[in-house]
Amino acid sequence: MTATWLTLGMLLIWGTVVGVDLVSFPQALLSRPLVASAGAGFLLGDPVSGFSVGVVLELFALDVLPVGAARYPDYGPAAVGAVVLAGGGPWMVTLGLATLYALLVAGLGGWSLQVLRRANGRALQRSAAGLAAGQSDTVSALLARGIAGDVLRSFTLTGIALALALQARQIVVPVAGAAACRRASGCRTPNRSRW
Repeated sequence: MTATWLTLGMLLIWGTVVGVDLVSFPQALLSRPLVASAGAGFLLGDPVSGFSVGVVLELFALDVLPVGAARYPDYGPAAVGAVVLAGGGPWMVTLGLATLYALLVAGLGGWSLQVLRRANGRALQRSAAGLAAGQSDTVSALLARGIAGDVLRSFTLTGIALALALQARQIVVPVAGAAACRRASGCRTPNRSRW
């Protein structure tokens, strides 16, 4: 499995879309871990890793009910990074590590949602006079600012998830491949990551 700059760009866009889908728009359940991981797997040419990571993460996400002001992890961008980490290595090792990685990044994503909500709340307070007067420009500006903030948050979170996953792959896949190779009979060289 190889990743080109084009593939990484598409993964960054996909992670941003699934991150924005969680709260802002279109709220079409693209942010569910199974969907986000499957999409990343298809973009990487490794749908098995995508579905494997997605199924495990979906089990964690089923426990979360994102309503009201509840705090919840952002599994979408985290799932995209986890698929990059899991792809190409022996699933017995990489699936568990990718799951742990995704849970950590999802927690970071949940924290970033809280930061964004506080920033949006402060913007609402600053615009209270215009809102009370019913100024449509104020409403439009607040809406555009909120969506732009979520796009930036999702883009940044996905970029961090991909960058850290690519760095982790440099360690995890060769080590995991060597361990799997030692257990296999007749194996002379460890699996090498081509990323």
